[in-house]
Amino acid sequence: MAASAAVIGSLLLTVGCSSSSSSSSSSTSTNSSGGVNASTATSLSAFGSMNALVAAAQKEGVLNFITLPANWANYGTIMKDFTAKYGIKINDANPDGSSQDELNAVNQLKGQSRAPDVLDVGTAFAVKGDQQGILAPYQVATWSNIPSDAKASDGTYYADYGGYVAIGYNSAKVKTPPTSFADLLKPIYKNQVAINGNPTQASAAFSAVFASALANGGSLNNISPGIAYFKKLHSMGNFVPVAGSAATMDSGQTPIVVWWDYPLASEIGPSVKGLKIVIPSDASYAAYYDQAISKSAPHPAAARLWEEYLYSTVGQNLWLQGKARPSSRADPLPAKGRPRSDRLPAPAVVVLALDRLAVSGDPGDPVVAVTTELAGLVARSLVAQRITAGWGSLSRSRCPRGRRCLRDLRCLSGTGRMSGVGCPGGRGRRRG
Repeated sequence: MAASAAVIGSLLLTVGCSSSSSSSSSSTSTNSSGGVNASTATSLSAFGSMNALVAAAQKEGVLNFITLPANWANYGTIMKDFTAKYGIKINDANPDGSSQDELNAVNQLKGQSRAPDVLDVGTAFAVKGDQQGILAPYQVATWSNIPSDAKASDGTYYADYGGYVAIGYNSAKVKTPPTSFADLLKPIYKNQVAINGNPTQASAAFSAVFASALANGGSLNNISPGIAYFKKLHSMGNFVPVAGSAATMDSGQTPIVVWWDYPLASEIGPSVKGLKIVIPSDASYAAYYDQAISKSAPHPAAARLWEEYLYSTVGQNLWLQGKARPSSRADPLPAKGRPRSDRLPAPAVVVLALDRLAVSGDPGDPVVAVTTELAGLVARSLVAQRITAGWGSLSRSRCPRGRRCLRDLRCLSGTGRMSGVGCPGGRGRRRG
């Protein structure tokens, strides 16, 4: 039986910072009608109405993002729609960064006008940010639609969209389709397999390792088999330690990429016409990313308006159009001219506890929820330490074509390009 770990519904699809800046004048924002301190507002009710929140956000006029590629989960369209609707300028810094980069930016740019207002990070990193005390509690108007096990009870972070770890491959170059993690160990896939980043920094890459652990006798408490699997994949010459992308898949440098299904479809699919996507038969692992507002956001009203927009029917449908699955329990309503069959079915949630598995939703759906409890486990326990320690040996080994991989995996995570260090394949990646 395939090992499973998921927090979403059963629908399966075939997902350099500048040098310096002036400091922010203040992180306190007031609306025009009631003098509300937006930076401490924990819900829409603090503003009195949506119109008052919109007015406060428009007075700020700017919203700062970090690490949101336009072709990830339809964010390009989402950002354009938000700006068109509210007239608020969006700054998107370092779109090819990682979840850890987002936390770093909040801490390092605190007090500056270019600091991030909002975050979109893997759950383990959301928990880490919460532990650091850098996230502001805020509950959107549709808070009750987000499953209780997919949000922090105090509103410091909450699931937004998710997908399954999948194997994407270029069928023009891979003639024998891989269907499992076990398949990827076969000699026919020598120098072909990659992931999208550094698993010690990027949630997507971390999840690829976790999924491989489940396929090899591991559990949600034991990622070690996943580290051992990738070491074996590397020692056999099948694993290519560069960040997989549309360019590396199309060129044949990494014709197989293990990543979320939705960015495979939305980022790689348009450039690689022969792309095929399969959920590994020996491990179905899925997870949400999380939204959060920076406690020191320079534009706190705009940040809160952004979250209200994302969790509205419009925002949920736009994520759905990006091949991702929104976290909301409520079915998104069909957009004008779009068939109702595009709606996301209500998610089947299976709650994880350390000593039991309790099922709710569709009992026939073979998924296990990676809940906030698991995220806490990952962030606090030896799991993260094991992957950090275990992955190091891959970065110290020889790269393809005799290139030397960097000890800190900057080639794999994409930061080599930003730091001016040469990496195999020209550039790394990215989002996770």
